[in-house]
Amino acid sequence: MNWGQLLFSFDGRVGRGVYWGFTVAVVVLFGILGGVVVMTTDMSNPQAGAGVGSVLLALAGLLVIWPALAIQAKRWHDVDKSAWWILIGLVPAVGGLIALIFNGFLPGTPGPNRYGNPG
Repeated sequence: MNWGQLLFSFDGRVGRGVYWGFTVAVVVLFGILGGVVVMTTDMSNPQAGAGVGSVLLALAGLLVIWPALAIQAKRWHDVDKSAWWILIGLVPAVGGLIALIFNGFLPGTPGPNRYGNPG
């Protein structure tokens, strides 16, 4: 699977390693951008905007949405569930935990399933 298919297609399957690699990369990216926001914010003037850092943070958030959904969809496919299971994350309190358990810790279906071969 090439980078375009990995980040922009909702077809296929990916394993836990790809899921965790993407998740860690996003956390590091937002950590760095959050640091830039803190460093570029004028703390002496609370009415001043956060500046360039906040714009970069917002832009990065918009750019990451589609690839994050694509990776999650493929990870749900790997455990033989529909990509609609992404919506479980919207359930308060337990939805994110259920998604984390299925996507981050449970192994995928061994061998081919209805979504294709293991990725």
